Amino acid sequence: MSSPNLTDPHDRAVSVRPATAADLPAVMAVYDDQVRTAISTFDLEPPPESVWRQRLEQPEPGDHFLVAEVGGRVVGHARSGGYRPRPAYRHTREVSIYLADDGRGRGVGRALYDELHARMAADDVHAALAVVALPNPASEALHRALGYERVGVLAEVGHKLGRWVDTALYQRLL
Repeated sequence: MSSPNLTDPHDRAVSVRPATAADLPAVMAVYDDQVRTAISTFDLEPPPESVWRQRLEQPEPGDHFLVAEVGGRVVGHARSGGYRPRPAYRHTREVSIYLADDGRGRGVGRALYDELHARMAADDVHAALAVVALPNPASEALHRALGYERVGVLAEVGHKLGRWVDTALYQRLL
């Protein structure tokens, strides 16, 4: 099967759904590229498939793992998971999103987050938190456009690709 031409209006429809085990190779390809080439994740080695299989289990209300497809091909994924292990944080989730190069700038991120937020709200999640490595103007713009507010910056908390990296914390109340 050939990759869809994402500039073709017939292939532009974004479909968002829960991830399945069959999606893991595509999910891993998107994420592993970011591990190797970008600061958007602080992983230094691609996680094994077993880690991704555990993420599919979604053990707690508010935990979700979604994929976005365009033309039948996975071009991104988003997840929500526990923020901190103490019980008072049960209504707060940390969110993350990763897009393939050809999934960026086409509404895929918004579609993923819209569905993720709806599912989290249905599970009585009150606050969503996103950690954005800096600089990342596209991710910051996406989060701001979706109602997230930048609530803080942690200086030089990660070291990747030969340099120290700051992170910004974004929050949205659902």
